[in-house]
Amino acid sequence: MQLAYVTLQGRGRTDDLIAEVAARLLAQGLRLAGTVQSNTDRPDRRKCDMDLRVLPDGPVVRISEDRGDLARGCMLDSSALEQTVVQVLRRLDGADLLIVNKFGKREAEGRGMVPVIVQALDMGLPVLIGVNGLNLAAFLAFAGEATRALPSDIGSIVTWCALARTAKGVTHPG
Repeated sequence: MQLAYVTLQGRGRTDDLIAEVAARLLAQGLRLAGTVQSNTDRPDRRKCDMDLRVLPDGPVVRISEDRGDLARGCMLDSSALEQTVVQVLRRLDGADLLIVNKFGKREAEGRGMVPVIVQALDMGLPVLIGVNGLNLAAFLAFAGEATRALPSDIGSIVTWCALARTAKGVTHPG
């Protein structure tokens, strides 16, 4: 089983790193399944808009709810997240690698992208996951000793993905 994660401190930094890794892997011809997240700050809101792009080519799904400037707490639109789960599950066949932008609150509860991660691992696909500090303990409990922490530089992550893909037995360029 090939399961690795990355985590960076700072709002949106892990999302940006995962998105850049996905872009480089796609440019190298890897067939990706999964999600990358983009965050758009709004000057009139405390919280940003969150969009997930289903890999490799969309759609882009807004996963945040606009609950107004005074809203506090989680803004995640669970229904929209579940839509992306279904789309990613459909794209696992034929993929070289699964990328999950975040093991977040829903995943810590056993929902969200957890079924996708489990299915990919059952299929022998390598999996790369972004994990925020708040959910690192839950992720490690989920993953057990089978996971590997990767350094936060893009080159090392891309290299791990290429090696994990080769270990899976995938040698075609895409």
